[in-house]
Amino acid sequence: MLAAIKLSDNEYDLILQNDINTNGNTQWYFFRVSNTTPGLKVKFNMINMAKPDSLYNYGMKILSFSRCEKEKDDMGWHRVGEQINYYANNFKRDAAGLVRYSRNFYTFTFT
Repeated sequence: MLAAIKLSDNEYDLILQNDINTNGNTQWYFFRVSNTTPGLKVKFNMINMAKPDSLYNYGMKILSFSRCEKEKDDMGWHRVGEQINYYANNFKRDAAGLVRYSRNFYTFTFT
């Protein structure tokens, strides 16, 4: 994770660090959320994804690990997320220095 920007008490924009040994691709992510309020739903927006489509648009959910769930139900890793969406946004990404050609970034959002 390169940066997290708090938009409100229940929404954050996340900017991913580029994947190693790629030309600016952002595909993998791993982050921790702490000091949470039970029952409060939080929306995360990863705003610099690179691929034009994602399996999240076809029903895939986020893989999450919760220490509380592990202690309570021995659940550990499990699939979570609501209002999952992946779409082109208005942020432009540089196309290897070509001024005339640029592509959009994509946003991956979930609650």
